[in-house]
Amino acid sequence: MLDLHLDDITEWVRLRKLSSVAVQLPEGLKIRATEIADHLSSKADVSVIILGDPCYGACDLNINYKKVAEGLVHIGHSPMPSLTQDDNILFIERLSHTEIREGMAKIADLLPERIGLLSTVQYVSTFSDAKEVLESFGKKVFIGNGDGRIKYAGQVLGCNCSAATAIADRVDCFLYIGEGEFHPLAAAFGVGKEIMVFDPLTYELRSVNETRDRLLRRRFAMIESAKEAASFLIIVSSKVGQRRDAVADDLIKKITSKGKKAYKVMIEEINPDALLAYRVDAYISTACPRLAMDDSVRYGKPMLTPPEAEAALGMREWDNYVFDSI
Repeated sequence: MLDLHLDDITEWVRLRKLSSVAVQLPEGLKIRATEIADHLSSKADVSVIILGDPCYGACDLNINYKKVAEGLVHIGHSPMPSLTQDDNILFIERLSHTEIREGMAKIADLLPERIGLLSTVQYVSTFSDAKEVLESFGKKVFIGNGDGRIKYAGQVLGCNCSAATAIADRVDCFLYIGEGEFHPLAAAFGVGKEIMVFDPLTYELRSVNETRDRLLRRRFAMIESAKEAASFLIIVSSKVGQRRDAVADDLIKKITSKGKKAYKVMIEEINPDALLAYRVDAYISTACPRLAMDDSVRYGKPMLTPPEAEAALGMREWDNYVFDSI
């Protein structure tokens, strides 16, 4: 079970002499929300309010927490260094100390000579062991530093693979340590190298190339379907880590220069129901790029990322497909 560091949170609350705390958790951890509230209210003598809105990452950080509490505990993600820091916000990162040396030794001979390591915050602590084992098999291992949204070397987000692009020209492939394909797909779209996924729990090794290629075919079809659109809804997120007004305004200029109509709307929680009322031919999301790339089938009209919109407008070639990294 994930260590929530409840004693550390309690000490943090006491040191700041807070009388009220808001707790923000991702969906998978909300099952433990009442446990956290019980602990803090009894041990720290603090009033606790659980923030129930969806939370998918540090980009969802609730900067308006002071409307309901003196402090905020954000659980499950690492902070984004580029966002405004607040001493009354505490991040409790979801860290795992899984033993991977045995599994890494089993797959080492299946990997090429030059390897770049990637993971989410959960498994970045395994990098040193992975690097040591792989180098003992004669491999050259690289771990790249990301941009201002990335706290740890080698860390990837669903919207940002800058830690991979930083070393893409030095490696033959990337090895992502973790479960699932959501995060490694960001790197698979963003760099021109094979992405291998190593599951630290099952020791399974697999490529995401097939999934990437299947999604790219869907994206091509989406771009083609939007080429005849005469009007576009430019969606801007109000979330602190996703808001990109400048990108939206630039898109409006490009769309209107083609004799088409563009409308800008700001939404906090973007979903099909939130867009039903707008009479346009296609949507462009400047929020999290994965809304368009992974969830487009949920929408009744083409949903594009900004680079995809440029392709639909004839301003970018399909062969020059670009992952929309925030």
